[in-house]
Amino acid sequence: MIPGAAPWGLPAPPDDPPGLRTVEAVGIAVAAAVGALVAAPMSTWLPVAAAVGAVAARRPRWLIVAVALASSMMAARAEAGMAPPDPRPWAGRVVLVTDPETRYDTVEAVGRADGRLLLLEADGAAAEVVAGRLAGEPVRIEGRVAPLDADDSHLRTRHVVARLRVRAADPGGQASAPWRIANRIRRTLVAGVEHLGDDRRALYSGLVLGDDRDQPPEMVDDFRGSGLSHLLAVSGQNVAFVTVLLAPLLRRLPWSARLVALAGVLTVFTLATRFEPSVLRAVAMASAAALAAARGRPTPAIHVGALAVSALVLVDPFLVRSVGFQLSVVATTGILLLGPRLADALPGPTVVTVPFSVGASAQLGVAPLLVAYFGGVPVVSLPANVVGGPAAALVMTWGLPAGLAAGLIGDPWARALHLPTRLALDGLWLVARTASSLPLGELDAVGVGVVVAGVAAAVAASTRRGGSGGTREATPGPVRSGLRIGAGIVVVTSLLAPAATLARPATHVVAAPGVEVWRAGGATVVTVAPSTGPTRVLEGLRRAGVTRVDVLVVGPGMSAGDEERAARHRARVARTVWRGRAEPGERSPVGGLVVDLADGTVRLAEPA
Repeated sequence: MIPGAAPWGLPAPPDDPPGLRTVEAVGIAVAAAVGALVAAPMSTWLPVAAAVGAVAARRPRWLIVAVALASSMMAARAEAGMAPPDPRPWAGRVVLVTDPETRYDTVEAVGRADGRLLLLEADGAAAEVVAGRLAGEPVRIEGRVAPLDADDSHLRTRHVVARLRVRAADPGGQASAPWRIANRIRRTLVAGVEHLGDDRRALYSGLVLGDDRDQPPEMVDDFRGSGLSHLLAVSGQNVAFVTVLLAPLLRRLPWSARLVALAGVLTVFTLATRFEPSVLRAVAMASAAALAAARGRPTPAIHVGALAVSALVLVDPFLVRSVGFQLSVVATTGILLLGPRLADALPGPTVVTVPFSVGASAQLGVAPLLVAYFGGVPVVSLPANVVGGPAAALVMTWGLPAGLAAGLIGDPWARALHLPTRLALDGLWLVARTASSLPLGELDAVGVGVVVAGVAAAVAASTRRGGSGGTREATPGPVRSGLRIGAGIVVVTSLLAPAATLARPATHVVAAPGVEVWRAGGATVVTVAPSTGPTRVLEGLRRAGVTRVDVLVVGPGMSAGDEERAARHRARVARTVWRGRAEPGERSPVGGLVVDLADGTVRLAEPA
C-alpha cells in the first residue's frame, strides 16, 4: 500500500485543503530544517511577530519565514543547553532513557538526571543492576560526572551532555504507568520468542521493536550488504502495520473514541520502540492525518508529512542531524512523489507492481544519503527489498499479535503460534545472506545519479499530460519505450560498472580501516590489524568483493577469534596466520605474494 491513506483506510484526495497549500507546507518544512541547522540566537518576539503578521495579513508564505526564525531560535537554545557540567562526584536518582547495552565488560545507557541526559558507564556489580533495567525505569546511582570524548558527536545530537561513571547502583523503584505498559509489552514479546534461539530472537526484536542490541555482527553485515539494514531498526513501516492491524477495531468506534484509542496505541508503541526518529516521523504523520480526517478535511500525504516534520523539528531541532530521521523523511518523500507514478507505469498485476514501486521509490530517495554517509549503495538492494519485503511484513503483522499471545501462554503453544514467524525470519535472513554474498559491489555517487536519471526518464516517457485537469495518464506505447530506456540505463549502471571494477581488482587495497587486501598471481591475502573488530572485517571483505582468502593474517588481541570467525562467514579461508606465533624471518610464499609469518607483513614476490 502506497502511503497517503489515513490509518483506518480513508484515502487522501489529491487536492489541497482550504488554507495552507501543499507547496507552502513543504516550504515550511524546508525552512524548519534550515533554521535548525543555522541555530542563530534571537529574541522570542521575533518569530512570534513574524507568525502574527503572517496570520493577520493572511499571507501563508510569510509563515515560512516565521518557522525558519522559530526553528533557528530553538536550535540555538538547545545548543546553549548542551554546556557540560563540571567534573565532580554525583549521587542521585537517574531515569533510564535507553535500554542498557553491553560493550565488552561495560554496560552503557543514557539516563536523565537533574533535567539533563548523561551516558551511564557501569561495570562489576553496578553493571548487573543497570543491565537488569529497561528504559523508563529509575536507578539510584553513585559515581562521577566526566566530560564526553571528542568523537562523541552522535551523543550530542541526542542531547547527552556528559558521562556518568557509575561506582554503585541500586534499583530506584517503579517506572511511570505508560513506561510500565510499554516495558511489559516488550518483555512479553521477547518471552514469546525465547524458543527461537539467540539469532532469530535478535532479528525478531529488531524487526518488531527496533532493538538491535543482541544482533551478531554477521547478521548486521548481511543486512547492510543486501540493502536490508533498515529492517533491523524499527521504522515508519512498523507504524503503518500497527495502524492496519487496528483498522477493523477503529472503524467500529465514533470519531472521538477513535482518536483517543489511536493516540493511546501510538503513544505506547512510541515508548516501546524508544522514540526512534523514524517512528516519531510516522506517528506524527498518522496523528496529523487522523486529525485532518476527523475535521472532515482529509489532506494529501505529502502535505501532512511536511507539517509533521516541521512540528517535530520545532520541538527537537537536533532531529535534523539524525541520520535515521533524514533517511526516514527522504524515503517517505520518495514513496509519495515517485511511488504512484512508478506503479502506474509498470505493467503487471497490482500485487506485484505496488510493492516494487514502493521499494524502488524509497531506495531512490535514500540513495544520495547512503552514498554521503556510507560510501555507496549495494547493487542488490532493490531486488533484495522486493524479495525480502513480504517476509519482513509477515514478521511485523503476524509476529506482533502472535508474539503477545505466545508470551502470555508460553510453550508449547508459543512454538505453534510462531511457526510462521520462524519461517519468515529464516527466509528473510537467507535473502540477506545470499544477496550480500553476490560480488556485485556498490554504486557510488555517479552511479546513483545515472540510475536516478534513468528512472526519471522512464517515468517521464511513460506518462503524458491529459484531460482538462492536467492529470497524468499512462499510454501503452510510451510505457514500453520509457521502461526500456530506464531499465537499460539502470541495468548497465547497476551491474556492468561494479562488475568491471571487481573484474580488475587492485593489487593492494585498504578495504576498511584495519583491513588490507593483497592480490597477485591468482592468490588473495587479507591482513587484519590488531583490535580491528569483526564488523570491520566483514565490511572490508564484502566491499572488496573477496569470496576466497588464501592466507588470513590476524591477531594478536581480544577480538582476534571473532575476526577470524567473521572472515570465514564472508569468504572461504584456506589458511590463518596468527601474528607473532612464528619465528622472525619465517615466510610463506602464496601465488605472487610473500607473507612474513612473524609480523604478518605482505610483499610482492620478486620475479624469478
